[in-house]
Amino acid sequence: MKPLHELVRPNIWKLKPYSSARDEFQGNASVYLDANESPYNEPFNRYPDPLQNALKQKISELKKVRPESIFLGNGSDEPIDLIIRTFCEPGTDNIVSISPSYGMYEVAADVNNVEFRKVPLNNRFGLDVPNLIEAADAHTKVIFLCSPNNPTGNKLKRSRLYEVLNSFEGIVVIDEAYIDFSNETSFTGELDRFPNLIVLQTLSKAWGAAGIRLGMAFASPEIVALLNKIKYPYNINLLTQQKALEILNKSDRMQKQLQIILEERERLYFALEMLPCVLQVYPTDANFFLAEVQDADKLYNELIKHGIIIRNRSTVPLCANCVRISVGTPAENNALLDALKKITL
Repeated sequence: MKPLHELVRPNIWKLKPYSSARDEFQGNASVYLDANESPYNEPFNRYPDPLQNALKQKISELKKVRPESIFLGNGSDEPIDLIIRTFCEPGTDNIVSISPSYGMYEVAADVNNVEFRKVPLNNRFGLDVPNLIEAADAHTKVIFLCSPNNPTGNKLKRSRLYEVLNSFEGIVVIDEAYIDFSNETSFTGELDRFPNLIVLQTLSKAWGAAGIRLGMAFASPEIVALLNKIKYPYNINLLTQQKALEILNKSDRMQKQLQIILEERERLYFALEMLPCVLQVYPTDANFFLAEVQDADKLYNELIKHGIIIRNRSTVPLCANCVRISVGTPAENNALLDALKKITL
């Protein structure tokens, strides 16, 4: 890895962050007259903890990561955007990623006027490391890799991810939004070994909390400090912090729900393979399937008539006539299968 100051945008490195009232005093008091808040309507009259310390402590216990190596964002989209703003000089630097993959990496790059270079996966959706590294140059600051990948569902081979981490001198982001559905070990255990590594996770998937918008980035304390420097002061509201703590304190319930999803994933996989309209169901390490069908456009529209919505991924590279299907409850999966049996393409 290059020295961190060589990767960070010079203006960000020199930036003096905004200091909020809650940054300047951290502790307990009986009277708060420092933040121009209303004295009424507790607890919502008070600004939330800008660094989400209680929530980070709980996440630290669950993920076995030091609190100072945790950044929390408004979904994973916020840290994605902040990573680009921290390391990439608009109009000069570039980002390398894989295709197909999660579309927000490219959108965030475009918003920040940063060139986005896409390296195709191979025909089995595997990572082509030589082409990935060849696509990078002296102005490539970040590589984004999603594993398990969206929309393909497969995990990227760990040996190839190590190869990228060992050969690229910039920042490597491994997005593990779907890691809970995989038997793969999280890369959060590798943070001390790779100072250029950032791992993204979320409460939106296995934890069933997409509505509260809580994303997690795990990185070295130095990188987390940079993200904290440029984030908006109170980026995680009080309600989200409270609800996230409530959800994380019920990890046993999450594990039970996760087990049901995994069992349904296996049942759904074999049932989809038997349907005449389905040509191929790709192996998955996530809570969804990518399936090649006879006519994706027609299938999508026919399912709408049955009140069932899936995702048509036909326009995505390497995904011609493919649909993406999330694993639902047993009743939802039964409704899907019943509808598919009635559809003639």
